Amino acid sequence: MDLTRSKEFSGQFLDWVRGKGKVLIVAHDNPDPDSLAAAMALRHLLLNRTGQVATIAFGGVIGRSENRAMFDLLEVNAVPLDGLDLDQFQIVCLVDTQPNTGNNSLPSDRTVHLVVDHHPARDVCHLCRWSDVREDYGASATILLEYLLANDITFGTKLATSLLYAIKSETQDLGRDWCRADREAYLHLLPLANNRILNQIAHPKVPRSYYAMFNRALANARIYHDLVVFNLHTIDNPDMVAEMADFLLRMEGVSVVLGMGFYEGTEILSMRTATPELRAGDLIRKVLADLGTAGGHGSTAGGQVRGQSGDEESQHQLEKDLTERLLAQFELSPQQGHALPVLLSD
Repeated sequence: MDLTRSKEFSGQFLDWVRGKGKVLIVAHDNPDPDSLAAAMALRHLLLNRTGQVATIAFGGVIGRSENRAMFDLLEVNAVPLDGLDLDQFQIVCLVDTQPNTGNNSLPSDRTVHLVVDHHPARDVCHLCRWSDVREDYGASATILLEYLLANDITFGTKLATSLLYAIKSETQDLGRDWCRADREAYLHLLPLANNRILNQIAHPKVPRSYYAMFNRALANARIYHDLVVFNLHTIDNPDMVAEMADFLLRMEGVSVVLGMGFYEGTEILSMRTATPELRAGDLIRKVLADLGTAGGHGSTAGGQVRGQSGDEESQHQLEKDLTERLLAQFELSPQQGHALPVLLSD
């Protein structure tokens, strides 16, 4: 871990923010464990060094069962962003997201003072007063842990468990998109975390509708050589797109998965690849181009197309357009596609 860099940056930020008023910490929409844990750590840092009690907020919902279990069991104190009066906050921080990326609900006209993230840096970050973006890191939680350690701040089991689970889930137990700092953070947190709670978070009870989503993903998937595209159509949990993408990537012979689902006027997209050299983040941005916003890392990426219609014709057309754009990147033809159930029956 780079504690020297973290001590210098966090120390300068803390000196600057001290006494400046109320602080808002914004996680990305439909926050995952990394975004929530990073926000919790930043709030703990501020409380211990400046005495400021920050508010954590997010857009969307906490839909995935594991994420809800983490939220409840570790008593994450976060509230919906749309229920807040943003004018009451003098300082705004973004964690695990960046301004104008499309995956957070902070209005674009709001000033952002601090950005801490591990996704590829956007040019707009240079307009923020403070920005610490480390795209070589596997998790934002690792960066925030460095801040705590660099400032000699102690923390309890709940925050340790949150940070450890964030790194575990974001890097799939140090199996994807990780660096040495993530491993060192993981090993530091391991003896501090509550293993019983970790197990409860990783293996939560799920509703029957969860299993129906697997059937829908399989029924609607098409395979093109080593690419799989699936459409869940209208969903009530935006996290299901990413979860089904992870599931289908495990299929033999598949190297790239692109999934989509319609949630409250927005098409949610998720991309996974077993070949990090393809750079999923760059690939999905090329696929979406002028249609929406996207970002990600070597193995994982996501995107949004806002203002969509959920009717069958619109969904079919968007799926067709995105599939053609993806196949064009690999010089494949839509005519080479096969329905997955037919493939599985061979």
